[in-house]
Amino acid sequence: MKKNGFAGDDNITLLAKGVLLTGEIRVEGTVRIDGRLDGEIQTKGQVIIGEDGLVEGTITAGTVISSGRIKAKVTAIEQVQLLKTATLIGEVHTPVLIMEAGAKIQGVTDMGVTAWPDELPKLPGSVRDLSAHRAQKVTLLEKGSAL
Repeated sequence: MKKNGFAGDDNITLLAKGVLLTGEIRVEGTVRIDGRLDGEIQTKGQVIIGEDGLVEGTITAGTVISSGRIKAKVTAIEQVQLLKTATLIGEVHTPVLIMEAGAKIQGVTDMGVTAWPDELPKLPGSVRDLSAHRAQKVTLLEKGSAL
């Protein structure tokens, strides 16, 4: 069986460029939108919105990756990734939000944080104490003078 570029998932639903669908898409695998969907997408897999794609409504998925336009309530169990040409207007509920420079978002984001811890997280042992990297006093020497 031929592998594709969608995380090894052979179950792909495609809404091609130029196609308008009003309604619901409910699948188990990957959904790629290069056309327009007015409605709802539900999948445990990925939702990929291409540069020409437009979704208005609701998206519920494992992962959402967009380089197109979304005007929706987006809920992703794993992550939402907005590529540089993406625009998202609406709500985003996800534990991980990744945005490339150039991506645009307007709305509400919820990453599940209800409070911050009383104690700041410790840096890994391999990270040096930042105070050792503070600026050192520099002395300028005249031309021709010895150290």
